[in-house]
Amino acid sequence: MTHIGLMIEGQDGLNWGRWARLLQAAEDFGYQCLFRSDHFTNNSAPDKDSLELWVSLTYAAMTTRRIEFGSLVAPVTFRQPAMTTRMAAQVDELSGGRLVLGLGAGWNEREHEKFGVPFYDFKTRFQMFTEALEITTQLLQSDQPVTFQGQHFSLKEAQLLPRPTRRLPILIGGNGPTQTLPLVARYADEWNAVFIPLPIYRERTAQLNELLDQQGRQPSSVKRSLMTQVIYAADDAALQAKLAARGSQAQELIERGLIVGTAAAVVDQLGQFAAAGVERFMLQWLDQDDIVGIEHMAAAVLPHFHHT
Repeated sequence: MTHIGLMIEGQDGLNWGRWARLLQAAEDFGYQCLFRSDHFTNNSAPDKDSLELWVSLTYAAMTTRRIEFGSLVAPVTFRQPAMTTRMAAQVDELSGGRLVLGLGAGWNEREHEKFGVPFYDFKTRFQMFTEALEITTQLLQSDQPVTFQGQHFSLKEAQLLPRPTRRLPILIGGNGPTQTLPLVARYADEWNAVFIPLPIYRERTAQLNELLDQQGRQPSSVKRSLMTQVIYAADDAALQAKLAARGSQAQELIERGLIVGTAAAVVDQLGQFAAAGVERFMLQWLDQDDIVGIEHMAAAVLPHFHHT
């Protein structure tokens, strides 16, 4: 089954009222999941409301009963990885096993500078990311104390207690064929492609299968998901108004990997990606106050994928 969910930019105006309404909408309207970014602010002004990731996910664990949720993705530059793993394991327990831990290397230099978080070059951040994945994996999977000495992070006889009652899934997002996909093959339970055109997605998922084989893993061991923006409207007139406001053409955006159209077109585009192997969509919904649009898309699109 192909699952359809939502993705919210947590730095783009998210406050408690909006977060509560979005969680309730995802829960009530039948979406499979609701993910959010982990950012303090956007990479350009103006700054907007932004809820801290783990506080907001704790709230999600306590106020929803059905949907999966998680970080898309949490930069390893923000928090010591052992602390991130502790929080994730405990929020997952609180939710009854509905959290997905998405991790990334971090990229937004502006938010690091504004909030006093060191921002290193890409090579260093990627080294930190690799070490964080190793630490996270060992802490989650080992019943014995873990000792690890890296260039950036270390552990000395550290152990998660209480022990997680299930294998918490780790998600890695990104399309990079030489660095990201090898890490997916080694560490991830879910690969999240990001704003990727369909032909390139087919190439990357085939490459991931080869890398998994080299790691002695089956292709089915890693769930395939896609995060991309959806531009949805109930009718053609409303759609054209949205496209005109951003000065774009539908086909141009589709070729860049976005999902654009009224219900029939959205179902068709999602179906093409699903046929190529996407098992879950996190559709980026930018207007956090447009609950009516979220409900309409759920009624018109979800029944084509969420069979009961």
